[in-house]
Amino acid sequence: MSASRAMASDLYIYYRVSEADATHFAQAAARMQRELAQRHGVAAALKRRPQAQDGMHTWMEVYLAADDGFEAALAQAVANSDLPAFIAGERHVEHFVDVSPCA
Repeated sequence: MSASRAMASDLYIYYRVSEADATHFAQAAARMQRELAQRHGVAAALKRRPQAQDGMHTWMEVYLAADDGFEAALAQAVANSDLPAFIAGERHVEHFVDVSPCA
């Protein structure tokens, strides 16, 4: 395991959801994120672009300071939730770490 993956990272996960499903999707995602935050101690946020394009919104889940085991727990939580029924295409996962400024 590389040193960059051994430290906690922030996860940014984006995908598209139909405008028509926005309310039901947001409720399901918020429920899943509350459970993940309670179990894993991560700070979670749910965001979406302000405008839709072709009837679809781009949504983003954010998880701050997630440890290495969190991504597997997240995948299981998604599989056990209603989210896959609403998501068009794939979920794209990006990892970011904090950078210390040079002295």
